[in-house]
Amino acid sequence: MQTPFTSGRRNEFEVYDERFLYLTLPNCWVECLYEGCLWAEGPVYFADGDYLLWSDIPNNRILRWAGDHVSVFRAPSNNTNGNTRDRQGRLISCEHGSRRVTRTEPDGSITVLVDRYGEHRLNSPNDVVVKSDNSIWFTDPPYGRLSDYEGHAETSEYGAAYVFRFDPGTSELTVVADDFNKPNGIAFSEDESLLYVADTGASHKVGGEHHIRVLPVSADGKGLGKGKVFAEVSPGCADGFRLDTEGNIWTSAGDGVHCYDPNGVLLGKIKIPDAVSNVTFGGPKRNRLFITATTSLYGVYVGANGLQRP
Repeated sequence: MQTPFTSGRRNEFEVYDERFLYLTLPNCWVECLYEGCLWAEGPVYFADGDYLLWSDIPNNRILRWAGDHVSVFRAPSNNTNGNTRDRQGRLISCEHGSRRVTRTEPDGSITVLVDRYGEHRLNSPNDVVVKSDNSIWFTDPPYGRLSDYEGHAETSEYGAAYVFRFDPGTSELTVVADDFNKPNGIAFSEDESLLYVADTGASHKVGGEHHIRVLPVSADGKGLGKGKVFAEVSPGCADGFRLDTEGNIWTSAGDGVHCYDPNGVLLGKIKIPDAVSNVTFGGPKRNRLFITATTSLYGVYVGANGLQRP
């Protein structure tokens, strides 16, 4: 196991590799931006409005942070979890309670994109990313149906937990990965040749999966090849994550945010007092890392810039 070394940085930062010194800033610190959630998740930044949306799943709401002001963006939210934006800037959301993926239109109306796999309802869509061809890739573990806390206690109708690709142009839904225990966070590399997917099977299985896998995207951009484990995350699991412009992955973990280089080497950690669920980059320069962690929203400026794919 790697051992951190003393860098003179604030105690929020654990440095395992000198490269992390260039990815963090010695005169910056972690700020708590909001408290009062039950389980904060799904942060997404809107550069055109300079605000952030994130989910408070058990409280059945989406919150909006804009500077020093926090307001309710949507309630009820159907226990929304993961959020992203499509190529047209519209909000794409994974709703646990209604077991569907939706799009919020510019006028505020909601369009249901997909809620069924064949004749069966989805489990509880969890996290989502939009590819440059407008296709929507999302994970569908059972978390929103395991109890009434983050959704509704119900039985899985298709009896598995898949990673899906949805084409909004044709409404075609295809399975791109069927060998995950509990697929969770999801993100593409900059050139979209690789897809990273977290497996958080350890949440309900002793000795279960707590890693990120990386899978090659097929030549036609519509499928996946055989993948491999990119990094084992401990303590906790890699619930949600984002990439920076250098290909480093910033992922949630039980003790904060872990940063891995493109080869899966742990560079360092940002220590957070709560278990982290997800992260996203924001701010005018995309150099502010927003962190959802249990009851709170945190923010910290870093020396990296979040990836914004073409």
